[in-house]
Amino acid sequence: MPTRNDQKRRLEVGLGSLALEENVPLAPMTTFRIGGPADFLVRVRTSDELERAVSTARANQIPWFLLGHGANILVADAGFRGLVIRCELDGIEFLEHDRVRAGAGVAMYPDLINETLIRGLGGLHHFVGIPSTVGGALWQNLHFLAPDRQRTFFIEEVLASAEILTEEGERKTVDVDYFEFEYDHSVLHHRSDIVLSATFALAKEPVDELRKVVRSNLEWRDDRHPDLWLYPSVGSIFKKIDGIGAGRLIDECGLKGHSQGAAGIFHRHANIIVNHGGATASEVRALIDLARDTVARETGHELMTEISFVGDFR
Repeated sequence: MPTRNDQKRRLEVGLGSLALEENVPLAPMTTFRIGGPADFLVRVRTSDELERAVSTARANQIPWFLLGHGANILVADAGFRGLVIRCELDGIEFLEHDRVRAGAGVAMYPDLINETLIRGLGGLHHFVGIPSTVGGALWQNLHFLAPDRQRTFFIEEVLASAEILTEEGERKTVDVDYFEFEYDHSVLHHRSDIVLSATFALAKEPVDELRKVVRSNLEWRDDRHPDLWLYPSVGSIFKKIDGIGAGRLIDECGLKGHSQGAAGIFHRHANIIVNHGGATASEVRALIDLARDTVARETGHELMTEISFVGDFR
């Protein structure tokens, strides 16, 4: 692997006019507000810029990571050794037949959802309040359990197509089947394809009815999920277990409210860990290990994390 100085020179040559930043703190770019610096960071605002950044890193064998809103990741205290590519691909375009196309870096909420609401287009409104970009929504098959708990809505239900940059370096448009969606999973978990934009097929609905659902969903989230301004977090830490929630298992083991340093298991939802101010990734990992070990010992269930771990945690 090339030295850091060599990496810098090669990146500057490959990125051309794109500004390369060094030693950039990543904590402010995540919803957890945790994590050390990246050796290098570049912000990309077009598909061409994103393709150039990725191809430069790949050609020079420089580790790289694509960062959106940082809503489902824990960055190591040591940071990331390599290049972080900050995806800022924007643009919202309304098409014929009640379709909307949005760049991978567009915020699902409030930006995209609000734009569809004012036009009386339903489908994306179910995901109100969830901090995700369009690209992140496809990566994890964004989902929301309705307040009546009778139905879970998935982003795959409204996805019509997406433009991607494949791991082979080819740009292509794919349909929803390409993503092999499952709960909290897509093909992007095991292929390094990158979403450039997505097109959603929506449906005309009365604005009053859409806003009623939005209010109900936001109230439900407010009762259970932390306010990210007060309690930075990444939402659910562990994957859903069929027939029983991970949060319920952790709660039954008496761990709700338990703290490790400045990190704590949220007092309203035991499957969420929050940053009380100045928490470290090591403290969060200690709580994750505590919850996993305790649940396994006392209930026999194995908890699996659904968040991504970025950087060196050794």
